Amino acid sequence: MNLFSTGEVSKQYGVSVRTLRYYDQIGLLLPSVKSESGTRMYRKEDLHLLEKITLLKSLSLPLTEIKKIIGEVTIKDILVAQKKDVQTQLNQLQSASEKINTLLHILELKGELDWEHILSLVQANEDTKIAEKNQTWETFFSDNERRMLQTSLPKLEDASTAKWVNIIKRIEICLQNNSKPSSAEGHLIASDVLLLSHEMFQGDTELEGKFWNARKSETSSQSLNLYPVSNEVLDFLDRAIISYQTINA
Repeated sequence: MNLFSTGEVSKQYGVSVRTLRYYDQIGLLLPSVKSESGTRMYRKEDLHLLEKITLLKSLSLPLTEIKKIIGEVTIKDILVAQKKDVQTQLNQLQSASEKINTLLHILELKGELDWEHILSLVQANEDTKIAEKNQTWETFFSDNERRMLQTSLPKLEDASTAKWVNIIKRIEICLQNNSKPSSAEGHLIASDVLLLSHEMFQGDTELEGKFWNARKSETSSQSLNLYPVSNEVLDFLDRAIISYQTINA
């Protein structure tokens, strides 16, 4: 029969000797052999129980709860619960990452952030927001078109949004420098937008035109919950595209 000392168990499982003694005191993990001098020795069965305790602790369960259920759950049960817990944490981290990306992109566009932006992301009821947004989109687009837009449109939290942010900033620089939409820079911007737009809508010119018409309307943009872009920027882009397409017709 293989027996393991407290020190050996501590080293192998990364559990302190003090913790093992505490588990013994509260009756959570009793050593199979305990001498009159207080020396504790553990069998393999004890170590399997320690593995269960360690896994359950990783789920943030208190020792009192672990003591109640330790004899009723299998390793598989614990691993399934742990996987679910890890997935929940991953979802929370992904959500946090997306919110941070959104704020960074707003900061890029506006040059500053106010508490309304931050609080709207932190405190908003996401289910309500999604339901309201979906209801509005149904007014403008068919089921197939909404599915297409849902997968293709860049979101503020997406890294790809940086491309559109840069285009908006380039247009704003043109406006500051009084550059015309028909200028070389205006045509470069138009070319980039047409390429991105073609890629985004996968060649569906009808849906592309439909979306941009809605985008150019301030009322429609607000209804569709699209990030606000100034009329000056949209007007510059519209005229730059017309000029570019006229020259390259």
